[in-house]
Amino acid sequence: MNSHTVQHISECFVKPQCTTEESKQPFYLTPWDLVMLSVHYIQKGLLFSKPAQANEDGDFMGALLDRLEHSLSLALVHFYPLAGRFKTVKGEDSASCLVYVDCNDSPGAKLIYATLDMTISDILSPTDVPSIVQSFFDHDRAVNHDGHTLSLLSIQVTELVDGVFIGCSMSHAIADGTSYWNFFNMWSEIFRAQGNTTSISRPPILQRWFPEGHGPKINLPYAHPDEFISGFEAPELRERVFHFSAEAIAKLKAKANAEYNTNKISSFQSLSALVWRCITRVRNLPPDQITSCRLAANNRSRLNPPISENYFGNVIYPIRGFTTAGDLLEHDLGWAAWKLHEAVVNHNDKSIRGLLDAWLQCPRVYQLGQLFDPFSVMMGSSPRFNKYGIDFGMGKAVALRSGYGNKFSGKVSCYPGREAGGSIDLETCLPPATMSALESDKEFMEAACLPLVNH
Repeated sequence: MNSHTVQHISECFVKPQCTTEESKQPFYLTPWDLVMLSVHYIQKGLLFSKPAQANEDGDFMGALLDRLEHSLSLALVHFYPLAGRFKTVKGEDSASCLVYVDCNDSPGAKLIYATLDMTISDILSPTDVPSIVQSFFDHDRAVNHDGHTLSLLSIQVTELVDGVFIGCSMSHAIADGTSYWNFFNMWSEIFRAQGNTTSISRPPILQRWFPEGHGPKINLPYAHPDEFISGFEAPELRERVFHFSAEAIAKLKAKANAEYNTNKISSFQSLSALVWRCITRVRNLPPDQITSCRLAANNRSRLNPPISENYFGNVIYPIRGFTTAGDLLEHDLGWAAWKLHEAVVNHNDKSIRGLLDAWLQCPRVYQLGQLFDPFSVMMGSSPRFNKYGIDFGMGKAVALRSGYGNKFSGKVSCYPGREAGGSIDLETCLPPATMSALESDKEFMEAACLPLVNH
């Protein structure tokens, strides 16, 4: 047996510790949820160092797993849709269907304990993220529609020689990044309170948000899942984490604003523009090739009236700046950053409602293979999410890593740097030859440095 294989030791299903009346009702999906049915689960996780006493405590993992299971059952009282399953009801015309979450007829969320005979250094020292990291997550390659038979939430706790990785796979058809990290943080909060709490600091708002005159039941115009569900296999990719210090990002922002003679370009728009230009350059695209940079925009604060940041569900839309490869590279960083700034500014209440109206006239479900082209860049996740504040009794995580889900050429996931202060880590996915070219790109590598690894 290969020792460098993740071994599943045990698994169980976890239900909410108590059932509320509202959890007995169907949890309906909004347009922003429904479009996600054919994309992958969100798969993110945190790598912790085992405490020094763990080696002396023969039952460290047993006690940790017990506390994780208990606190998860308490967290699910608040986040009860995560313990449910999808159900589909055919429309009266048989040419449409209604997909929703049934929280009654389900074994609950899944909790897995696994082991791996590798160290933290084995995971973090290589230049590229090792492929074994994909095995730290359940529901590998599953699409959200599989939540009819698979759990909508699965937690895998993988014990390393000197560390513990807690990987969370959550259906992207009921949660976006804001909701995902709020769950992770509230679960951690309950864990730290030793279960002696029935209240949490940021309870999720589970009341569904629909455009006026629509919902809560929205039928999709499909008779069979085969009409709107497709699998997606990514091409061969290298995956590498690049670290940008707060100072490097401040320089990029100053440079972009100076070049465009403005003060309105943000740090993130400047960094995204750098990534867009450098990846486009090393791809050697024809000058007339259209290329875009997509940003995952949180619509909560953009709507009028705004939606609370504690709203649980999907409230995101991929906005984009686009131009030709030739124009992008002929102009400077400030010009590219302004393209992204304009896309952000123009994404307001009016445009969001216009997009929703258009979708309601002709509903469709995103297909990963069609949504992202090999000439563009997608900036996903967010460095604003509180990822390193999560603590399960082992102190601050040493690193953040993700699974196979939703990765393709040009996918960049944005995380806060571990040292905080405005630093950012970019988890970047590119074909091997393109990644090698990016590693030789002077402009990109002068701005980036290796992530800090503290064991």
